[in-house]
Amino acid sequence: MTLAINESQSQGFTLLEMLLSISLIALLAGMFLPLYSAVYVKNDLDLAASAIVQDWRRAQLLAQAVDGDSTWGVHVQTGSVTLFQGPNYVGRAIAFDEVFTFSNTITLAGLTDVVFSKMLGEPTPAGTLTVTASNNDVRAITLTSKGTLSY
Repeated sequence: MTLAINESQSQGFTLLEMLLSISLIALLAGMFLPLYSAVYVKNDLDLAASAIVQDWRRAQLLAQAVDGDSTWGVHVQTGSVTLFQGPNYVGRAIAFDEVFTFSNTITLAGLTDVVFSKMLGEPTPAGTLTVTASNNDVRAITLTSKGTLSY
């Protein structure tokens, strides 16, 4: 038994099949784009909060170790966090700056400059830093007068 193939039939896709495929892809992209955007914003918020916490801990450890016979501190501003050596951000030793940048869509409120004392590693000042994403998701990072962190 042999199969006869009609030479007049095309082996490609029809215009209707192509339009349906493109429509389905566009529909799926439209459904998942807001989800992706929300995950992206949450990731930016988590990265910024994590960078601030890590720099506060690192500055505290360097101050307790009396690294460079100096105090260490952290300066936060929109888009970046800077670990510095010195009595304050203005009077710091710029050569020792460690800067971590994050998304400019993250806003900060509360503590902007924290300096840790030599040996004891106690922060001045203590308080809370509120980190807010563009979707109004918030992380509050609290630094106590003894230098413990909660977030």
